[in-house]
Amino acid sequence: MILTVTLNAALDLTYRVPRLRPHTSHRVARAVERPGGKGVNVARVLAALGHDTVVTGFVGGPTGETLRRLLAESTGPLTDALVPITGTTRRTVAVVDEASGDTTQLNEAGPDVSPEEWTAFDDRYTRLLRDARAVALCGSLPPGVPVGAYAHLVRQARAQHVPVLLDTSGEPLRRGIAARPDVVKPNAAELAALTGSTDPLRATLDARRRGAHAVAASLGPDGMLAVTPDGTWRATPPDRLTGNPTGAGDSAVAGLLSAWSTGLPWPDRLARAVALSAATVRAPAAGEFDAAVYEDALARVRITEA
Repeated sequence: MILTVTLNAALDLTYRVPRLRPHTSHRVARAVERPGGKGVNVARVLAALGHDTVVTGFVGGPTGETLRRLLAESTGPLTDALVPITGTTRRTVAVVDEASGDTTQLNEAGPDVSPEEWTAFDDRYTRLLRDARAVALCGSLPPGVPVGAYAHLVRQARAQHVPVLLDTSGEPLRRGIAARPDVVKPNAAELAALTGSTDPLRATLDARRRGAHAVAASLGPDGMLAVTPDGTWRATPPDRLTGNPTGAGDSAVAGLLSAWSTGLPWPDRLARAVALSAATVRAPAAGEFDAAVYEDALARVRITEA
């Protein structure tokens, strides 16, 4: 199975309005409610692709109960191994302006996690690693979780010889990458913040020198750039699609893990990641993808050596 970790899970709300105008009231044309947080989104995409997937992390309060109920309704082989806490799971709100296609994102910080709750999660994570073929550590850290949490979880996975992908930002990324994960997946802004460089290739090379075995950087509508021991490649989507980009990076992680777990080489991993990312832009909410767009994009993603 593939294990995904979401320490700051969320209930994702997506509101669609005809046009978003500041300082006015809006009628919501459509509202969508989904279980969320980066690792949860990754797991839902993996399960929809048919991969046996387990979700762990923290969940609590009435919002957490709703998240778990919706997670149980997800498509595919998905197991809930979330750890209960006394705090209430956060919410995120994406407001999609249907006139422009732009999305405004509002993210709550998350609940406080006690030292005892962190220990309970750590114990569960250690047990789950025994059956994992790969693990993805995704997203922000809620209050109370040590800033070096991902570095610790990377080292645990490596000790059990489980390949690990890290997708986070800021100081957790800086510390986590030094623990030598197999793959890190920053976006362009996270990569620039980590390295101080806005040149994608230079920044990706720098990130790899900081400890990651491979770096796969999301470049938004320009696709992905990967620097690996096997070579350096750029993957470009066939079209620039309009829609809601929320969760596109999470689908890219799912694509990397899906192809990685079946032994495909890096160019094929990137093609799957970019195609799933594009297909998520055309879906109604994060953690989902348009199957027809995915199949079409997968056949037409352009892979070049960088």
